[in-house]
Amino acid sequence: MLIGEVARRSGVSARMLRHYDSLGLVRPTVRTNAGYREYSSEDIRRIFHIESLRSVGLSLREVGRALDDPGFTPSELVDDLIRQTRKRIAAETELLTRLGRIGAAEPAGWEDVLQVVALLQALGSESAGKRQRAALSAVEEVPVPVEALVEAALSETDPNVAGALRWALAQSGGGGLALLAEGLGSPVAEVRKRAVQSIAEIPNGDATALLRDALANSDIVVRRYAALALGARGVADAVPTLIDMVVEETNDVDAADALSALASDPALADQIATRLVDRLAHGTGESSVRRRLTQALADIPGITTARALADLSHDEDRAVALTATYILKLRDAR
Repeated sequence: MLIGEVARRSGVSARMLRHYDSLGLVRPTVRTNAGYREYSSEDIRRIFHIESLRSVGLSLREVGRALDDPGFTPSELVDDLIRQTRKRIAAETELLTRLGRIGAAEPAGWEDVLQVVALLQALGSESAGKRQRAALSAVEEVPVPVEALVEAALSETDPNVAGALRWALAQSGGGGLALLAEGLGSPVAEVRKRAVQSIAEIPNGDATALLRDALANSDIVVRRYAALALGARGVADAVPTLIDMVVEETNDVDAADALSALASDPALADQIATRLVDRLAHGTGESSVRRRLTQALADIPGITTARALADLSHDEDRAVALTATYILKLRDAR
């Protein structure tokens, strides 16, 4: 069979068949008197073998070894091809993500494209200063897609850069909340923490709803950050967790401040005081814990608090009694 017919039947161009011949991969069995290449059925079978091996990523040199070296074993080469393919897929996926983010920024011209690319590169810089400037510029200049900001916020370890990224996300209007919600379910504790911190700085109803849900999160750190944020927003659901924080001496000062902010609502003040008094009476006998709970009553207005402090000023625990007496004096001075 002449080269033209082989090319038509195999789908391999005549030029590529000549290249195979020059490399010694497929040499036609005979040549006609006119000098034309004539391929045998065995030659054609070898062509199909070559194309099959090329289809899985082998180079022509590797194809030659596979077909001609009796001692050649494919397992090591296949493993190497798998590694190379995964690396190539990762690179292509990263490129696709970058292109998607550039497209999401809706650039008006190539200047905008270049700015977005520069900001995306800066967000991934090894320099904390560059990452922080990029986070701040993401709002002031060409907007960076919120997906990139969320990804950066969930992976950022520098506290100053993390703060800038959370600010940028807050300025974005809550567009990244769905992705941050996914972060709350991450298997990595630090990612969950960064997610709830970012949500806490987004001042809208959807963020508040996510924080309410976070009060039931299996991660106690997430629950505590959510409670502090909800306390500042006047959400009563946070009260039990805030009181637990006072008891456990975990950000207890911040928790007491959040309880005080909630107690500015007269409808909540008595409820908070009642819960604190109940923990004092039944929650623990440890002196330091009872003292912190007494201190937490200091900025809770209302008759329930006043009565509780009066009783506590005669407590058997001298530290608790002195703390309650001091608080009563401060309240009277007001």
